[in-house]
Amino acid sequence: MAGRLIYLIGPSGSGKDSLLDAARDPLSAQGCRIVRRVITRSAEAVGEAAQAVSVEQFIAMQAEGEFALSWQANGLHYGIPGEIDAWLDSGLDVLINGSRGHLTQARQRYPDLLALLLTVDQNILRDRLLARGRESMPEIEARLARNADFAATLMASETSGPWLLDNSGPIEHTLARLLTLIGKDPTCA
Repeated sequence: MAGRLIYLIGPSGSGKDSLLDAARDPLSAQGCRIVRRVITRSAEAVGEAAQAVSVEQFIAMQAEGEFALSWQANGLHYGIPGEIDAWLDSGLDVLINGSRGHLTQARQRYPDLLALLLTVDQNILRDRLLARGRESMPEIEARLARNADFAATLMASETSGPWLLDNSGPIEHTLARLLTLIGKDPTCA
């Protein structure tokens, strides 16, 4: 594949959707596609600009081979459309909102992917999750504990990344760092 897969991961509330929105125009100008995920969540649900489908639709799409990558997390099904392979083959870079728990499988299919781990100070993340209002305080605390454990395990097990991208401050700073990381990575042209 001539293009590169940029695999953005991070905990819920880290600001992945905000970063993807901010990055859309500058990355598009550089020939990078930002992919919408397919999710078994209501289209009215607050969050990312994803294609919402029913579980039945998702399973049918998966059976038809419509996904390059797919996984389950938090009671939902997630899929990355198969069209990314054609874009990568044509030399385009592709940025996706991936899954931390699916990174190993994604790397098996795309060994040269550039993994970017969006991090946030735990206190800021707690505040963001509280403001979102989807979870109780015990659920938020459990999520924060899992996040800390996952980050430590990921950094210890990954031999080629991921690059860390702190989103504790203004989104403009995170966007500038994202563009710098993509430009400096030796696998990035």
